Amino acid sequence: MNGKHIVLGITGSIAAYKACTLIRLLVKAGAEVQVVITPAGKEFITPVTLSALTSKPVVSEFFAQRDGSWHSHVDLGLWADAMVVAPATASTIGKMANGIADNMLITTYLSMKAPVFVAPAMDLDMFAHPSTQKNLATLRSYGNIIIEPTAGELASKLVGKGRMEEPERIFEILAQYFSKGSALQGKTVMITAGPTYEKIDPVRFIGNYSSGKMGYALARECAERGAKVELVSGPTHLDICHPLINVTRVESAEEMFGCATKLFPTCDAAILSAAVADFTPDSKADSKIKREKGEQTLHLKPTHDIAAALGQMKTQEQKLVGFALETNDEETNAQHKLEKKNLDFIVLNSLRDKGAGFNYDTNKVTIISRNGAMQKFELKAKTEVAADIVDTLQALWQ
Repeated sequence: MNGKHIVLGITGSIAAYKACTLIRLLVKAGAEVQVVITPAGKEFITPVTLSALTSKPVVSEFFAQRDGSWHSHVDLGLWADAMVVAPATASTIGKMANGIADNMLITTYLSMKAPVFVAPAMDLDMFAHPSTQKNLATLRSYGNIIIEPTAGELASKLVGKGRMEEPERIFEILAQYFSKGSALQGKTVMITAGPTYEKIDPVRFIGNYSSGKMGYALARECAERGAKVELVSGPTHLDICHPLINVTRVESAEEMFGCATKLFPTCDAAILSAAVADFTPDSKADSKIKREKGEQTLHLKPTHDIAAALGQMKTQEQKLVGFALETNDEETNAQHKLEKKNLDFIVLNSLRDKGAGFNYDTNKVTIISRNGAMQKFELKAKTEVAADIVDTLQALWQ
């Protein structure tokens, strides 16, 4: 943390008092802290207190004085190594998710070049409300890191999930983030993500429900640890922007196979999280098949097995990670796939686990290693699952 520049956003929550402890921890570790507070936040804690702790004037209004001078949210976005919004109210989370830039904190967030950490704080019903959960999912999709609130007694005297995580834990999360920033420096990791579409005719295809969220989370996690990432993405609405991530977009299993086999020899590892079609039509119509033609029979042929091909190509120094989405005999099937395709470890998830699998922002996985060791994880955000997977990969090089 020494020498790091931290923008701390404080909003109108009773948990604002905890920001003082977080500031003390950051400053004691050698970080510079610039507070940006919302007008509502000043109702809970005074700028005088915050300025005394940071040794910097607190930023709140767009304009500093009546002489035309103003605070530059753009400069703050360039200065920071990280932005932490703690506490983050439902209102601020909604504004961040939807780009409602009506205060200095939101304009600073929208200008931020550094990673953003969000620590929600609100009553349990507000946190559980579908609009809040949707906004948090949106922030995750932007690459923001959500520091989940804890359960306990709230200001309303109700008991449930909504308490802002303790400052000590927030500090620990930040410290861990910065410590891992160069862990994979010098490595190149290829990641496949999303579904493939196998054309039947110009307007129809065979596909699956994969959103690509897991693969994109893995790409960001590897890049944040310093690795160069080659992301081979099937059709998805997701986008990602990071100087260490190069995205190649493909559509079919054949295109993904060609791209993956071309890139793999230049990589130190590959994580195959894409849901690649096992079969493709053996012929594709040049024009739309009309209903008037009546009953149709679709003949399918197997696609190339990307994992098996890379397993054969793999050198002693390269690492190969696969995924297994199973509906029955999960562990047995995953172990068989690991051995057959020469993987270093495999990530197993089951469609029977609620909140896991396609399209969810969460996942529940078991990591099975080459030696048969199993690590079972609870249901987590896919960003956190990505960290667990990359931790396991990183350990193979240690």
